[in-house]
Amino acid sequence: MEVEMVASLAGLAGLAIGLTTGLAVRVSERVQRAAVPAAPVGSLPPGVASVLSVLRSSAVVVDGEDRVLRASSAARAYGLVSGDRLVVDEVLAMARLVRRDGEIRESEIQVAPSGPRGRADGRWFAVRVAPLGSHGLVLVLAEDLTDMHRTEAIRRDFVANVSHELKTPVGALALLAETVEGAADDPDAVRRFAGRMQYESVRLTNLVQDLMTLSRVQGDEPLPELAPVDMDEVMAEALERCRIKASAKDIELASGGEDGLRVRADQELLVTALRNLVDNAVAYSPEHTRVVVSTRKSDHWHVEVNVTDQGIGIPDAEIERIFERFYRIDPARSRQTGGTGLGLAIVKHVAGKHGGDVTVWSKEGHGSTFTIRLPLLDTPRRPSAETNASSPENTRREATP
Repeated sequence: MEVEMVASLAGLAGLAIGLTTGLAVRVSERVQRAAVPAAPVGSLPPGVASVLSVLRSSAVVVDGEDRVLRASSAARAYGLVSGDRLVVDEVLAMARLVRRDGEIRESEIQVAPSGPRGRADGRWFAVRVAPLGSHGLVLVLAEDLTDMHRTEAIRRDFVANVSHELKTPVGALALLAETVEGAADDPDAVRRFAGRMQYESVRLTNLVQDLMTLSRVQGDEPLPELAPVDMDEVMAEALERCRIKASAKDIELASGGEDGLRVRADQELLVTALRNLVDNAVAYSPEHTRVVVSTRKSDHWHVEVNVTDQGIGIPDAEIERIFERFYRIDPARSRQTGGTGLGLAIVKHVAGKHGGDVTVWSKEGHGSTFTIRLPLLDTPRRPSAETNASSPENTRREATP
């Protein structure tokens, strides 16, 4: 009996010791947790905001209830965030999956623009979503890929268009060569087909020349060896190169404006740009009309060259696209005129290379006016420079020995 009592007492003592030890361990754990401050729910962990501020990508932090705790200005500007919510369904779905299983996810998405424009006009993003800490926070990083996608699309279109444009004259030359060979006994047919071959070869030569010119002016490299150029000479040479084509349609080429205006430029490129505008005016004007080229000072620092025709005009919806490479308002009519589709693109890049721009006014049935605006070579100092030069502080500085 005494042995049983001793055993019972020993068991109770062991139980008490175990309970005491467990309680001590729990108290210790609580003390340790209190020693490491936890980030309050609904706020960013320490230091995260500083890291996000230096990231190049658009950054968004979302809490456990899908509320946006922090978003960069770019994320809001691009339409990823509105108020305190992610508004792109694909990104929100990725954030919820990452919060659930803790796995980092990446995807490429397109964000449609707000307004009437289609999804094709939206922006592309490379999105990376990762967990942030242990409180259900999720970090969303979005890198804008729109320019890369557009560049790739332009490259694909350019290669396709060049291939198509080269295929037409090359195919025609091959077919005409076979026809000439088969008509060797017919001198009249040989002459007729030989003339057609010459036309196609000129068309092919013009296309190659336009491609070379466009390649030269569309890059970021500055033009070498710019020199003073008299706009009167540029205008006269451009008109001379277009007279045969204009005479074939009985179109009068006229010039006027201010004399003696000069720019610093590559003269051959300016002549090419102006010739393209005059050629374009002649091609899309009816017979027995007039094309006028004129120069004038638009202000003290710029010269404008205007090419005005009495042609068919350009629809308002097409004006923004006419300077794109190979873009044609009416492809059937363009084939008849024999253009390469690169002329206006060359004009745009040549003007930009010389620090200027090109604009167009047009009305259907009433003609068009294309305007190249370039910096003048002989210009007075701008008012701001004159003001600085005559300011009291500059006067005192110049008077100081």
